[in-house]
Amino acid sequence: MRIGELAGRAGVTVEAVRFYEARGLMPEPERLPNNYRDYTAKHLARLHFIHHCRLLGMSLDEIARLTQLAAGKAGDFAVVHETVRAHIVAIEARIAELTALKEKLLALECRCSGNHEGQSCGILEELESEARCPAGGGCTCEACKRGQR
Repeated sequence: MRIGELAGRAGVTVEAVRFYEARGLMPEPERLPNNYRDYTAKHLARLHFIHHCRLLGMSLDEIARLTQLAAGKAGDFAVVHETVRAHIVAIEARIAELTALKEKLLALECRCSGNHEGQSCGILEELESEARCPAGGGCTCEACKRGQR
């Protein structure tokens, strides 16, 4: 099959296929006499694997490790577990960061009701204040007053 069909069947773009090829994640396809690449079911299966890993948020380096192991390096399967465990730890750290960001945005949201005729917006005031002050050092912005810095 040609690259467009491969990409379509896997639910990715042609550019993604080329990118994965350039990164060495896809096996080299055979070349037809007209120099077109000829992709097989093996390529489609690998592309499905890569796409699924990307949907799980795995990095290209993680996927490269897993594809090498899937290629049959027996005995290294502890690395598969370690790779997934490391990915879980990274996701947990990201969740903690996003939770802190959400809390900060919720606190910021409370600074303005959205309906304040003739008055300044508390959200904009807070954002401007936080942008001006260095964290800590005797600042009088609301965040520093509340001890959030």
